[in-house]
Amino acid sequence: MKVTEYFKSAEGQTLISFEVLPPLKGGDMSAIFATLDPLMEFKPPFIDVTYHREEFIYKKMPSGYYEKIAIRKRPGTVGICAAIMHRYGVDAVPHLICGGFSKEETENALIDLNFLNINNVLAIRGDARSFDGKFVPEPDGHEFALDLVKQIVDMNHGRYLDDNIENGAKTNFCIGVAGYPEKHFEAPNLKTDLEFTKAKIDAGANYIVTQMFFDNQHYFNYVKACREIGIDVPIVPGLKPLTKQHQLTSIPRNFYVDIPAELAGEMAKAKNAEARKQVGIEWCIMQSKELKKAGVPCVHYYTMGDADTIRQVCEAVF
Repeated sequence: MKVTEYFKSAEGQTLISFEVLPPLKGGDMSAIFATLDPLMEFKPPFIDVTYHREEFIYKKMPSGYYEKIAIRKRPGTVGICAAIMHRYGVDAVPHLICGGFSKEETENALIDLNFLNINNVLAIRGDARSFDGKFVPEPDGHEFALDLVKQIVDMNHGRYLDDNIENGAKTNFCIGVAGYPEKHFEAPNLKTDLEFTKAKIDAGANYIVTQMFFDNQHYFNYVKACREIGIDVPIVPGLKPLTKQHQLTSIPRNFYVDIPAELAGEMAKAKNAEARKQVGIEWCIMQSKELKKAGVPCVHYYTMGDADTIRQVCEAVF
């Protein structure tokens, strides 16, 4: 079932969804199940699984020279999606990224997903590699999420990269894209960022999931601005509870979002780690309740492997 069909069938009720990270290479599915098992009582209709671009390491060879080797630290997105669907009977939404994939590799990945009856994808550009000053696409790969969306839409119409394919099988992907209530950090301003987002919707994307935010007014302003320029698809707020003191600096640095002064102040006043975690949980509960009251289609939680924290939030809200 498509993500947007779940929204329609909910008839105005706010749904809940979760996002999980693939385990580090060498791990197994037990980490995913340990995160999701305690959360399934909240009946998420779908679960997102992230994808991570390759990184490079330098390995010392017997000759004494160093060889540059590409590795994927968190492989397995497609397999994890299949396992989630088999174990829980819910739809999985794999993230599909531009970085690290040629157009042909992207096409082959979409074919695999289609064969597995995975009908939802989140199309994103992905981050630059840590040693690159900016995002560098794969040779013959997509530079922008817009181009990735267009390729998926082409396949939904039976159009493949090989022009010799006639009457190609039509896929049936529901396409989500990312939205940034505080703007993407590379965009010169919010207006330009909104225009980029509208281009993805006009190209055929079906819904938006936002970057995390800690002030709901950013989300409400973002939705209003989207509607004013003709973006009429569902816009799903993404939330993550703060749980540690260092996140007051690491989250703004890594995700380019602001931490409200009130939240930062309450975290600073907390006397120990458990008290700081509780501050973050209560703040996320407050955000969730306000968003639910506003009638958002779904609240999407970035679990980051922390099932206990997300469970406490969901128990108080849903």
